[in-house]
Amino acid sequence: MFYRENGQFKTSYRADQQIFAIAQDRWAILAIIAFAAIGVPFLVDEYLFRAILIPFLILSLAALGVNILVGYCGQISLGSGAFMAVGAYMAYNTYIRIDGMPLIVALLAGGFFATLVGMFFGIPSLRVKGLYLAVATLAAQFFCDWAFLRVGWFTNNNASGSVSVSNLSVLGWTIDTPVEKYLFCLGFLVVFGLLAKNLVRSAIGREWMAIRDMDVAAAVIGIRPMYAKLSAFAVSSFIVGVAGALWGFVHLGSWEPAAFSIDRSFQLLFMVIIGGMGSIMGSFFGAAFIVVLPIFLNQFLPAVGALFGAEISTATVSHTEYMIFGALIVWFLIVEPHGLAKLWSIGKQKLRLWPFPH
Repeated sequence: MFYRENGQFKTSYRADQQIFAIAQDRWAILAIIAFAAIGVPFLVDEYLFRAILIPFLILSLAALGVNILVGYCGQISLGSGAFMAVGAYMAYNTYIRIDGMPLIVALLAGGFFATLVGMFFGIPSLRVKGLYLAVATLAAQFFCDWAFLRVGWFTNNNASGSVSVSNLSVLGWTIDTPVEKYLFCLGFLVVFGLLAKNLVRSAIGREWMAIRDMDVAAAVIGIRPMYAKLSAFAVSSFIVGVAGALWGFVHLGSWEPAAFSIDRSFQLLFMVIIGGMGSIMGSFFGAAFIVVLPIFLNQFLPAVGALFGAEISTATVSHTEYMIFGALIVWFLIVEPHGLAKLWSIGKQKLRLWPFPH
């Protein structure tokens, strides 16, 4: 009844190509962004900012980059954690080695260097795909872990590999409190989310999807596989690199290579699978699920154990978390391969026909 496009006529090509074709979608997105920017800072305490909201925003941005490569272009990557590490460490070196370097420029510089590394390790995609490509990108993870531990220049000659940043500011605005960090990350996510949404609807986005569906047929109709695949690696690595820089600068403040281990790569891949491959919205659903589930289990499982007189340790909760992740991935691949985003899409279609049953 309320979610319909009846009477919403398009009278120009520009109106017909809008990101959100239905007016209700446009108003809903604007309302969500306004509430996130204005309402959330007044309603949420410091713990929720640090434990849920800031990690959710940064990991959503990282999942967005992984989804462009895996979901839209069909190139399996297990090196996302390495690209995050490159973004974090190169942003750190750019920030401390160049006097007066603006924070935003340093973060974008981290994304630029992650783009170079991502394109280099994406070269094997021109010859191999599937499991073989996953192994090739896994080499990026091992190489970056070794480089940031053994090459002293990256860590400013700190033997432990740990680095730290402080006193962050943008145009005189000090980014110190959890609310300021949250708003800073929210700005990045909104900008990159809109850019990614437009990008996947453009000509290059259609080339990515053609390569994903059938690369031989795409080459026959004139799409250049080398350009499409390397551009997907470049865009994905840039977004993931910026997310890595935000993770180090804003969320952690002090980090070491273990913060971007292979576990991070698998975590981002799980977000894309559970949220929905080939869907911008799926990146947000997957990140929300992965961030909230551990906190929920940490509170829920001990409470359930207390009801039955059993004490559940932290290690048991951690192992249960991995078991649930694995079970959910198998369940989504069997029941709904397109993840939570597909369920959301089905719900929207039913709302457009409600109260009719079909």
